[in-house]
Amino acid sequence: MDKKKRQETVDYLTSKKEAYSFDDLRAVTEILRSEGGCPWDMEQTHTSIRKDFIEETYEAIEAIDNDDSVLMREELGDVMFQVMFHARIEEEQGRFDVGDVVNDVCAKLIHRHPHVFGSVVAENTEKVLENWEKIKGEEKTERKTVTDKLRAVPPSLPALMKAVKVGKKASMLDFADASTVVDKLYEELGELRAAIEADKNNTERSGHGVYEELGDLLLTVASLARFVNIDPEQALNSATDKFIDRFEKVENEVLSINMEMSEVSGSQLDDIWNKIKHI
Repeated sequence: MDKKKRQETVDYLTSKKEAYSFDDLRAVTEILRSEGGCPWDMEQTHTSIRKDFIEETYEAIEAIDNDDSVLMREELGDVMFQVMFHARIEEEQGRFDVGDVVNDVCAKLIHRHPHVFGSVVAENTEKVLENWEKIKGEEKTERKTVTDKLRAVPPSLPALMKAVKVGKKASMLDFADASTVVDKLYEELGELRAAIEADKNNTERSGHGVYEELGDLLLTVASLARFVNIDPEQALNSATDKFIDRFEKVENEVLSINMEMSEVSGSQLDDIWNKIKHI
């Protein structure tokens, strides 16, 4: 963007507009990245702002979880800017631009919804999902085996979410039912206990066995969550929040007797915890 066009765009964007558009966001992003723009924005790469993309997405999820429309509007805007920013970096390299991104996602959605944009009949959600997976498989021709599909699950997903996705795709080698998973859970717990004991008696204490067995236990927990139709990420987050709430009540009780948490014995804290737990 030459200096004259840049100044004209800046003047336009800073004029008294009633509302900004998608194209305005594109222009703002281009100006931030162009010569004379923001030094920080100009230095960024896909890798350097990768973490920002993840954080903005989680903040949008928090707004959704809290059913906060005002915050959701803001956070979705931040996510949209991340998409625009990454697309701008690619545009500068001459590979693609945000228009290509929009084109591709529209084409994909139309293709994967033949029951809406074509003549295919899908009378329920189950059939829709079945068709979606079939069409997706036809598109991803490089994924020839089930293993290919398992390895295609994004490695950067949260571990529990990844475990559930892998479990669904590997359903032909699965547990019979939730009860069977529970039995396996006890088995894995026993193996973890044995690994911990073995590590205690090992002077080198590598911890490798404990690491592996703990991973197996968590994988089995993810399988159980899948069988009982519960999102393990949400369940763990809920349990963590519940723990924080109870911890706060314990701490408030300790503070009420003019003491600090570090000054109270473990057994006393357990007594307070158990009392609060049953309130």
